[in-house]
Amino acid sequence: MLTRRNILAATALLAFVPLQAARADEPKFTNFTKEAFATAQKQGKSVLVDVCASWCPTCKAQGPILKSWLEKPENKDVLMLRVNFDTQLDVLKAFKVQNQSTLIMFKGEKETARSVGDTGAATIGQLIGSGV
Repeated sequence: MLTRRNILAATALLAFVPLQAARADEPKFTNFTKEAFATAQKQGKSVLVDVCASWCPTCKAQGPILKSWLEKPENKDVLMLRVNFDTQLDVLKAFKVQNQSTLIMFKGEKETARSVGDTGAATIGQLIGSGV
């Protein structure tokens, strides 16, 4: 039997379920694993680490900006690894991250730039460019 309480409970529960399907305004990313990150670093790749939370409005605002920069030909080889802010606490500690919406750019094993809460297209472009 559908009651108002059951509908409200189901709605509240859905708010906490992360969406698995990629949205059209999101960049292509791979879920962060230590192995994928270590391999990319050893190969000297450009890696963008995106610390994100599904509930974060700033992270949502960063999505289309990241997508537009990562679709540019000069950034085609950038690997974006997404860290789940709510569940990957060991990774947050390793990167010394305290907030969601943190972007960290690497070229090989060297961190080239970092930002927190940035939604400026130009400054996010500079961050990505620092590791390409």
